[in-house]
Amino acid sequence: MNELPERDLPPGRHHLLKEHLLTEIRQKQNEKTPKVWFRPALAAGAVAAAVLAGVLVASPFGDQAAQAGPPSKETVRMLEEIAAAAKAQPALKGVRDDQYVYIKSKSGYMATEVSDEGEKSEIEPVRPREFWQSVDGLHDEMLHEPDGGFRYERMEADPPLVEGDSHYRSLQKLPTDPVNMLDWLHKVSDGGKSEDQNTFVLVGDLSYESLMPPKQAAALYLAASKIPGVELIKDAVDADGRHGVAIARVDDGVREELIFDKKTKQFLGEREVAVEDLPTGFKKGTVVGRSAILERTVVDKLGERP
Repeated sequence: MNELPERDLPPGRHHLLKEHLLTEIRQKQNEKTPKVWFRPALAAGAVAAAVLAGVLVASPFGDQAAQAGPPSKETVRMLEEIAAAAKAQPALKGVRDDQYVYIKSKSGYMATEVSDEGEKSEIEPVRPREFWQSVDGLHDEMLHEPDGGFRYERMEADPPLVEGDSHYRSLQKLPTDPVNMLDWLHKVSDGGKSEDQNTFVLVGDLSYESLMPPKQAAALYLAASKIPGVELIKDAVDADGRHGVAIARVDDGVREELIFDKKTKQFLGEREVAVEDLPTGFKKGTVVGRSAILERTVVDKLGERP
């Protein structure tokens, strides 16, 4: 089916937003009550509103801008270890433009149901998910999330690509030093209430549903160590029940956590935790979103599994 143009979506969130928008459009066409899904990037204020089949649905969180200080030495040290582990990964060789990055994951986020009676929010169950992302972004892609209504949903390529897209060929062109990487993140991140939060959200998006080359991944995490408000959480749990350390930032009453394995420092997934009572009715301490990356590799064909 034809897809909403990626160029109209905030950089770094094209495919995840695409999933939410497809769901909204499908429900709108079926004259069902619309829902808005919030993954960490959305819940933490990265996208203040989404245009869904001509309907503007605003974020449920208020504007709570806060002055944040620089990360602690402990946080910076952890990000340096994460960056070193990323840089030590062997670079892929012989990757072709017509191949696909295959990512298997599971996730469940907050959903807000909009009706004549008002809005009702709930935490969606964790659902399995597979995504085939074109290496060069010029070939059709596919999403498989049967529990969410996406039974091998094919997404047509929509060139030209925007700056900030997450395809492997584009990521290979990114800076390999943290200063220039941070400048790039500031340049292309968009959608939230603060530049620092936008930048942190984009770090998470690039970690999640893309395949970062080693040198660029190292630069990404060193750049994250320069974002005000970033903090270290010594124990966090992803959607697969795995414990790890988290690099986190609080925005609009929600702490977004990027979780890494305590030993290998490899990215595991994300978690969203309310740090105060939210307007959506969820109390302080509630996990309002979680995900886990289970497999990430390169395959030859659309729909092929490792």
